[in-house]
Amino acid sequence: MPVPHDDFAEFYEASYHRVVALVAAVVGDRQQAEDIAQEAFARALTRWPQVGQYDLPEAWVRRVALRLTVDAGRRVRRALALSAALTVAQRRRGEAADPLASTALSIALARLPLPQRQVIVLYYLADLPVEDIARDCEVSVTTVRTRLAAARHRLGRELKEADESEREVPDAR
Repeated sequence: MPVPHDDFAEFYEASYHRVVALVAAVVGDRQQAEDIAQEAFARALTRWPQVGQYDLPEAWVRRVALRLTVDAGRRVRRALALSAALTVAQRRRGEAADPLASTALSIALARLPLPQRQVIVLYYLADLPVEDIARDCEVSVTTVRTRLAAARHRLGRELKEADESEREVPDAR
């Protein structure tokens, strides 16, 4: 049902946290996700007479936010790879692990190609059906299913490798 022009603030309040959570899962950084979500909502506000008439204005905002994650995703992937390397180096030196360090899952997610990461996050974290993901990402349902399958396979492989490398690092206790 279309959202009236005057209800942007209400729409923003109702949708903002969901969009931030999705973007955070894709980019791996909450602050960056908030920046991206704010930019997406700012673009929606400037186009609100049109966007507010859409059946699902939040889907439009999600689509814009996902597009904005492309460049952000590249930066985050490099940062997470560096963080993982530093964590492994710390463990080898017997230093205590940083409790805020990236998890094996967040590192594995960051290593996925952005299109695969987007569909995994939308499917599992946003609990969106494949058809909605296809609409948001502007691809076919078949493409979404293919990306989901590839992402699941790659995540499994990445997590298995992370588990094996974890066993190779001696425990410093």
